[in-house]
Amino acid sequence: MDQQAYEAARAAYQQGDWARTVSALSTAKEAGTVSGAVDHLRGNALMKLGLYSDAAEAYAAALEDVTYGKVGALCCNQGRALLAAGDLDGAIDILQRATRDPEYATPYKVFMSLGNAYLKRGNVREAGIAFRHAAIDEANPDPSSALIKLGDCFMKLGRPVDAVEAFRTALDFSTPLESQNKIFASLGSAYVAANRMSEAIDAYAHATADGSYELTAEERTSLEAAKKAVAAITGGGVSETDAFLAAAGYGSSGAYDPLDPLGKSGEMMPSPEDTGFFEVTEAEIMEMDNRSMRKKRKGGCLRAFLVLFLLALLLAAAAGFAYFRGFGWPTQEAAVTGLFEAEAAGRQVGDYLAPSLADDAKAQIETLIPSQSTVRIDGVDRSMTSSQVRCTATLPQGGQQSYRIELVRDGIGWKVADVDLIFQSEGDSGVSVDSGTVDAQNSQSETSADTATDASADAVTEENVTSEQAGNAAGGSAAAEASSSDSADSGE
Repeated sequence: MDQQAYEAARAAYQQGDWARTVSALSTAKEAGTVSGAVDHLRGNALMKLGLYSDAAEAYAAALEDVTYGKVGALCCNQGRALLAAGDLDGAIDILQRATRDPEYATPYKVFMSLGNAYLKRGNVREAGIAFRHAAIDEANPDPSSALIKLGDCFMKLGRPVDAVEAFRTALDFSTPLESQNKIFASLGSAYVAANRMSEAIDAYAHATADGSYELTAEERTSLEAAKKAVAAITGGGVSETDAFLAAAGYGSSGAYDPLDPLGKSGEMMPSPEDTGFFEVTEAEIMEMDNRSMRKKRKGGCLRAFLVLFLLALLLAAAAGFAYFRGFGWPTQEAAVTGLFEAEAAGRQVGDYLAPSLADDAKAQIETLIPSQSTVRIDGVDRSMTSSQVRCTATLPQGGQQSYRIELVRDGIGWKVADVDLIFQSEGDSGVSVDSGTVDAQNSQSETSADTATDASADAVTEENVTSEQAGNAAGGSAAAEASSSDSADSGE
């Protein structure tokens, strides 16, 4: 390697002269030789210039130098270059290789790029998994960005309750200097989707409080829907119960007759004057001690029958409404509490688990429940066929572990279908980790050129070059703006 040319290239890179860097590096090594340091720095400079395909080739050349190492950083950079060049499949393959490097110190960078690649390909589920990995990486200085992306994925996957938790945790991790307005707006949309209208109104109010954020058309529509729903319940409008009965065909105009719910003008309940209905013969009447007493008894029985029939109708309607709103017996709280108590007492927990679960799934759930612990129910999200319980277990040593329990309807009661741990990170903010799979609208714009470009440890100083410098060097080109490559990584 021509050390003089290499040092000249380093000096040009530190000054932000990317073209002179590439020119100097062209003579830093002989043709046919490999040098990870030279090609790594060359790839970084080409990325700054917006020459993404050329940058990908430079990183590939650097990977051929097995003595150089930095496999994770080089693969991450090559994946970002391919992603910016439009080669989604190639980008995903090389980014997955980067995640397998145990020596890579900042894997969250790979997972953020991998999540963006999966989103561009339309694979929301895999994108959510990648963003979750980025959020829980202890090396990630800004987990809120990954959590926002994770919340968007949950919304696209039709899991608004999980999206709410992701956005709320993103707020906890965002710094006071950052604008939280967009996060609050996304949280409001998630609350609406989860049918938590009062909380949605509050979140939207936070988003627009300082006047610097304007709700999108979709967010304004959601806010109006939330306001109407709350006004209907608290301001004399149609209540949830009335809406349910109306949906079931029972109008509120007074036309509903509990003795004739099918509206067949007495066909369901014949008139008491129709003696043929009772099939009373003259002989049977003569056997009575008193005809008037017979009429009284007959009228009393009919009244009792009508009362019992009406009571049965009301009880059925109440039971149906309760079932529709997610209530049952045993309740969700009882099922979760019983699960933890059974494990603490050393009893079999199978009675509290959904019968449809496979044996290995049941075994995995059992391993997640601590023995000799007490549990506190923190909240319940109910629906007709599935529910979610959030709880906290106090461990024997005095520590605490938070859980998210998924339940499914079992007859009129509930059984546990999945148990997720919620691991605590810095402070009191928790990041949810799904024990099974991650299943998550409003996708944030791709985080293009937002991660600092690190130069090679052997090639440049350890200071990061910001993506703003990258945009200036590229002359504000549209290609640099459209890139989701997040800049090159030095792999320090």
